[in-house]
Amino acid sequence: MRKKQKIMLVRILAAAALLIAMNFVPAQGWIRFVLYLIPYLIIGYDILWKAIKGIKNGQVFDECFLMAVATVGAIALALYEKSGDYKEAIAVMLFYQVGEWFQSYAVGKSRRNISDLMDIRPDYANVELDGRLEKVDPDEVEIGSMIIVQPGEKVPIDGVIVEGDSTLNTSALTGESLPRDAKPGDDIISGCINMTGVLRVRTTREFGESTVSRILDLVENASSRKSKSEDFISKFARVYTPAVCYAALALAFLPPLVRMIVLGLPAGWETWIYRALTFLVISCPCALVISIPLSFFAGIGGASNAGVLVKGSNYLETLSKTRTVVFDKTGTLTQGVFEVNGIHHNEIEDQKLLEYAALAESASSHPISKSLKKAYGKEIDRTRVTDIREISGNGVTAKVDGIEVAAGNSKLMDKLGVKWIDCHQAGTIVHMAVGGTYAGHIVISDVEKPHAKEAIRALRSAGIEKTVMLTGDSRKVAEHVAADLGIDEVYAELLPGDKVAKVEELLEQKTERGKLAFVGDGINDAPVLSRADIGIAMGAMGSDAAIEAADVVFNNDGTPEEMRNKVLAWWGEYSKDL
Repeated sequence: MRKKQKIMLVRILAAAALLIAMNFVPAQGWIRFVLYLIPYLIIGYDILWKAIKGIKNGQVFDECFLMAVATVGAIALALYEKSGDYKEAIAVMLFYQVGEWFQSYAVGKSRRNISDLMDIRPDYANVELDGRLEKVDPDEVEIGSMIIVQPGEKVPIDGVIVEGDSTLNTSALTGESLPRDAKPGDDIISGCINMTGVLRVRTTREFGESTVSRILDLVENASSRKSKSEDFISKFARVYTPAVCYAALALAFLPPLVRMIVLGLPAGWETWIYRALTFLVISCPCALVISIPLSFFAGIGGASNAGVLVKGSNYLETLSKTRTVVFDKTGTLTQGVFEVNGIHHNEIEDQKLLEYAALAESASSHPISKSLKKAYGKEIDRTRVTDIREISGNGVTAKVDGIEVAAGNSKLMDKLGVKWIDCHQAGTIVHMAVGGTYAGHIVISDVEKPHAKEAIRALRSAGIEKTVMLTGDSRKVAEHVAADLGIDEVYAELLPGDKVAKVEELLEQKTERGKLAFVGDGINDAPVLSRADIGIAMGAMGSDAAIEAADVVFNNDGTPEEMRNKVLAWWGEYSKDL
């Protein structure tokens, strides 16, 4: 618990204990009033202060004003009747604060879980100083500085590669699933992950002007245009409070005036003011002020147990009204990893072709090479391979058991004078030539998550009317994935700014009652997550920016099957009940 929550819990317990203790104190008159005033102020001083500030700022009719009017009215009645019954005023404040505390605790727990996800991600730059590496804050790195990016690390700042060859994973930044080769002279942008070789990079921008920072600016701008949903109790109070207050005023003044002016009878001011105060106290929705926060507490708690971290109760309400769900592709609907998905036009056996490919690629650390070796599934005998030659941007040639083997793209086949056959399937195509003759091609592509197709079907059954996919990946790949999963609309080859614009279009098309949710995981998704009615981030694999911008975070713990069952059960339950 946060310090504020601990203080509130102490106030609740202290007020409750004093309220019980007062039953055993034989005090009367003003002494009794003062003694009961102590637990009332302990539990309600902040509500009274908020109500006063609301009046000063012209925002009168909110839940704090409602609580203040109802409880002060109850105290006024007790003083007028000389009954000494001040328990109702304290109880109303106590109920309200208990409900608010439970809701605050649930939201706080969810936010702590989100923070834990973000803390595991390093944020530093390796600066070369006097021949040694020093980890520094990226903000401290000046333009023109030399930084070192090691395999597995994020590129912290935009720059130009001075030395080293590597493969970059740009999926979190651009949505492009295919890793990009990088060599000296190439521009490199922050947010990419260096996968293979060590890179020396000369920075060309300050951290504040880097790609990541500019995307974060997009997040802020998008967030400012996003209309946040409010808690039910706040919306209820905005209508209910003025209605009750005006009705009480009418009850206090209209009947006495009618009696005096029209009927010529005594006004009876005391009687009608008493009745107005009674009306105010009776009208206080005690059940609502505790039941609404507690129901949201149950919803947030249940979601948290299912691995769904909700940042606020208002987002549960928005989720229940969602009718359009927009998805990112890479890392959300697909796993963001490469696997062999097909072998076509081969004259030799599939396993034999994979063996040739794996042996020829045995010296490479490229992600495609790793996929081929993984598909082969056996230990690589390097003694069988000689004369390995890697041709940058084309592929590799080698001798396997003395036979000439070539594995690469169509450019390599053209260079070798081998006639190749194009593939109908979307993905990365590795053409194979064995002994100077075309031997077929191997298809390597991003793999759909095993539960994605079923999740789309389940969303439809839960009331989702339209599904859309936005991605920076190629159109051919995107359309293939969308068709396979049953996505209604697909937009490909989009930059982060394009995604925001597309979501703006979709928001204009929807009705007020039909909210739009966006599901993503990468840095490039952060502006969209912020702009959508409800942003949902894939937390376990998602970027810090996406987690920060999202309203709901999926912490993908457990197996896909377990996670799917938990999440779908939670979504179905709360989308119906709220």
